[in-house]
Amino acid sequence: MDLLITALLIVVLFALLAGGVWIGLTLAGVAWVAMELFSSRPAGDAMAVTIWGASSSWTLTALPLFVWMGEILFRTRLSQDMFKGLAPWVERLPGRLLHTNVIGCAIFAAVSGSSAATCATIGKMTLPELKSRGYPDDMVIGTLSGSGTLGLLIPPSIIMIVYGVAADVSISKLFIAGVIPGIVLATLFSGYIAVWALLNPSKIPAATARYTFIEKLRESRHLIPVVLLIVAVLGSIYAGIATATEAAAVGVVGSLVLSAAQGALSWQTFKESLLGATRLYCMIAMILTGAAFLTLAMGYLGLPRHLAEFIQGLGLSQFTLVIALAIFYIILGCFLDGISMVVLTMGVILPTVTGAGLDLIWFGIFITLVVEMAQITPPVGFNLFVLQGMTKRELTYIARVSLPMFFLMCAAVLLIYFVPGLVTWLPTNMKL
Repeated sequence: MDLLITALLIVVLFALLAGGVWIGLTLAGVAWVAMELFSSRPAGDAMAVTIWGASSSWTLTALPLFVWMGEILFRTRLSQDMFKGLAPWVERLPGRLLHTNVIGCAIFAAVSGSSAATCATIGKMTLPELKSRGYPDDMVIGTLSGSGTLGLLIPPSIIMIVYGVAADVSISKLFIAGVIPGIVLATLFSGYIAVWALLNPSKIPAATARYTFIEKLRESRHLIPVVLLIVAVLGSIYAGIATATEAAAVGVVGSLVLSAAQGALSWQTFKESLLGATRLYCMIAMILTGAAFLTLAMGYLGLPRHLAEFIQGLGLSQFTLVIALAIFYIILGCFLDGISMVVLTMGVILPTVTGAGLDLIWFGIFITLVVEMAQITPPVGFNLFVLQGMTKRELTYIARVSLPMFFLMCAAVLLIYFVPGLVTWLPTNMKL
């Protein structure tokens, strides 16, 4: 009977999605069908209570604030300044200026929280610069596509906030847990660039300038604004001064100050950033509320419990379960965006995860990593769409040149499984 109900709901889900219905309304529609047909509780009453409860969460307040901060920074000269500050330090590394994609995305990720915003903002700066200096397109686009996903892993992260709300875990601890894996993944990306450059020295243009140490320090002054903003946002969390929500408010104020100092703040840019953040958050909020109603409906039907009992009955080891979930999310990521993936599956997956003894903070970082993979897998890869619009290249080409970065993310998943301390050490040893 469970299989029949599940099959029917999946058919309804894909029928609504194929019909062009918004994802949030689709999730609520599937939940309504489930409640009406297979539950004795009135669907309308349950929907009203659940949607109000899901949308009035205080923790969720951090999400629109971080989205707004990213929108404000998107309209500043932050990316150009970062390039000026970073370029002198990477000229002597194998791969030279290709590393600005990775380091620039890692730095901007620490003040953005969005993969697409990170990819677009850094891409506006590095794509024309690297192309004009003769760097190969496939490496420029591929490394930017992969590095842009750091916007999800290096805190603050929109996906971590969504997961924290859905799984009822500390967002501050999730943020702290993402620091070391984010640095490790960025190191893997830079390591790949260095190895590729050593194997293909003829494809890397000669250094355009030599800098003394003093000149490097002088150019580094361009990094001061973004460093101050990172310290203000993340430092307030790590020092225990502010919650994630309060730190988001600090980030908005800091980004407005930074924008004003650069002369980029006007009534027009303020209005555009506010409207852009409102539109994006309304989309996310609709998905979250629809998913909350669907989770309630699944709970009434008992499907999560039955699925967890079924998986536990298979006798999968913890490692096999992690691999199976990684494959499941990678496939799901070909069709859904990251937020939808998280909120749609948490109600079903979490009982199984806790039953297997996996730490929910660790699992949050695992989820973030596999959602990162979804950002560069066709046909629904947000970073691929961003780069397609910026480069006018075919989606298949961008996906192909991004493939090495995808495999590096797979390696990162295995790394945090076999060395879980990479995730758990900081949140365990820091006072919050």
